[in-house]
Amino acid sequence: MNLIDLLTGSTGNQVAEQAENKFGISKNQIIALLAVATPLVISYLRNKSQDAKEAEALNNALDKDHDGSILDDTSQLDNRQDEGGSILSHVFGNQKNTVENQLSQNTGISIDKIGPILAMLAPVIMGYIGKEKQQNNVGAGGIGDLLGGILGGAQNQAQQQQSSPLNDILGSVLGGGQSQSSGNPLNDILGSVLGGGQQQKQQQGGLGDLLGGLFGK
Repeated sequence: MNLIDLLTGSTGNQVAEQAENKFGISKNQIIALLAVATPLVISYLRNKSQDAKEAEALNNALDKDHDGSILDDTSQLDNRQDEGGSILSHVFGNQKNTVENQLSQNTGISIDKIGPILAMLAPVIMGYIGKEKQQNNVGAGGIGDLLGGILGGAQNQAQQQQSSPLNDILGSVLGGGQSQSSGNPLNDILGSVLGGGQQQKQQQGGLGDLLGGLFGK
């Protein structure tokens, strides 16, 4: 399963439906948040994994707690929300509030709900990474390359899918101007995360500035 399939497939829809029922947020807003948060979390983890100790810690956490079973059993979401909060605190560190504020502004999800929803999504993201790790038989030394490959593969697929339901959702939730800028909001997001040019960040506005700024682009 590639990243686009996670976001547009049955798992993404089941996660969005559960979050919609729990928090009263529209399913499209949840899918848009998942589409933005997933590459952001993966990028932060990729940067952290450049440190050998962080790579080893991530490798151990994936082996121990994130085997991908949550992708097939989303009933785990409620019970793992506290765990998700801990994941986000580790991933984003002192930038956690900044990330949540910017995501709240761009998705229209209120600031009091953005954190709990992200905490609900975090174990899904980690489960996806864990499953990819298992399928590719990757150890601590290859974690960074695995994460980079996930992001690069998603961007390539997004470039090929100029017209997709996910792009329509992102365009409507994150602002029509963004979808008009390139015809592919998801590719803009991934481009910013992967170090896209200043033009992409200007086209995306606040979210592109956030992604570029947090990574020092």
